[in-house]
Amino acid sequence: MTNVKINSVAKNYGQVSVLSDITTQFPEGSFTSLLGPSGSGKTTLLRIVAGFVTPDSGTVSIGSRNVTNVPVWARNIGMVFQSYALFPHMTVRENVAFGLARRGIKGAEARSQIDRALEMVRLPGFGDRKPKQLSGGQQQRVALARALVIQPSVLLLDEPLSALDRRLRQEMQVELKRIQRETGLTTVFVTHDQEEALALSDQVAILDRGQIVQMGVPTDIYEKPKTRFAAEFLGDTNFLTGTVSARIVTLSDGTAIRLADAEVAPSDGQSVTLAVRPEKIRIVEGVADAEPGLNRLQARVTAVIYAGAALTYVLTASDGTPFKIFAQNTTGTIIPEGAQVTLTWEPKHTILLQDQA
Repeated sequence: MTNVKINSVAKNYGQVSVLSDITTQFPEGSFTSLLGPSGSGKTTLLRIVAGFVTPDSGTVSIGSRNVTNVPVWARNIGMVFQSYALFPHMTVRENVAFGLARRGIKGAEARSQIDRALEMVRLPGFGDRKPKQLSGGQQQRVALARALVIQPSVLLLDEPLSALDRRLRQEMQVELKRIQRETGLTTVFVTHDQEEALALSDQVAILDRGQIVQMGVPTDIYEKPKTRFAAEFLGDTNFLTGTVSARIVTLSDGTAIRLADAEVAPSDGQSVTLAVRPEKIRIVEGVADAEPGLNRLQARVTAVIYAGAALTYVLTASDGTPFKIFAQNTTGTIIPEGAQVTLTWEPKHTILLQDQA
C-alpha cells in the first residue's frame, strides 16, 4: 500500500486558474473522494496524480517517490474512466490483459492474473464475451478488472458510476467498497454525487474554484461544515443569520438561537451565519412551547412534498427565512399547507459557519 502526497500544486489554462496551491495527502490504504461542482478542479487534480496533466508548479509523490515528471506508464497506477474506455473489438479477457501485455506479462502467468481479477469483480466465465454483450454495470466491472490486474500502487476513479442508472450505481458502490477493502489499495475517486461520496469514502475533499475548502471524514464534513458552500453542497441545509451576544444568536424578529456548547462563539455584536440540517428539526403543528434547552422558532408551511415513507415540508420562518424539514411518515398525518408550526432542534445541531453574514 502507498500514500499520495500533493504539495503546492497549481494549474492554469491560459488566464484561468484551475488549481490554486493545493497541498494535501491521500493516506495509505484509504478511499478518498474528490467532490465538487463542474469546474471545481477535481478531475484536473486526479489527472495530475495520474500523469495525464503536468502541474505548473508543485509536486506529486506516490510513496517516497516524486512522480511529478514521471510519465503515466511508469507510475504504476490503475485508472477507471467515466466512459469505461473498453476496446470493442476485444473480448473481456483481451481487454483485461491489455495492461499486462504492455508490461511483458504473458502466458500462464497472465491467464492466472486475469482469472483472479475477473473473480474479484465477480465476472468469472465472462472472458470470451465482447463489451457489446455486457450490461453497463458489467462493462464497468471489466474496466475495474483491467485497472486492478496490473496490481497498481494507487487506484484512480474518474466518475466511473455516473453513466449507470440508480440501481446499478448502488450495486457498484457496494462492489467498489468491497474491492477496495479486500485489496487495501489507496483509492482516489472523483464524483459530483454527494451521497456517493459519503457512502464510499474514508475521507472527502470538497473543492471549489480550484481550492480544497474542507477535507475530513464523511461524518465531520456533513455534521460540521465550515463554510456555507460546504454546507449547501453536501446536502440540504437551512441557513439563519443573526447577531451574537453571550452565545445566543438573535434573529431579525427577535428569536433567540442557542449555539452548541462545543462551538467557539465569536465576539458579541458580530453578525454570523448558522446552518441546521433539515433532518435534525422536529415540526409540530401550532404554536407550542419547546422542551427546556431546545431551540425554537415559528414558521408557516408553504408546501408539502409527499414521498410515501417520507415528507418534505417547505416553510417560511417568522423572520422570512426559507426553511426545509425532512420528516418520516410514521403516523400518516400530514400538516397542511398554510398551517402555523413550531420548529425545534437541539443546540448541538446548530452549526456556526466560518463565513460571516
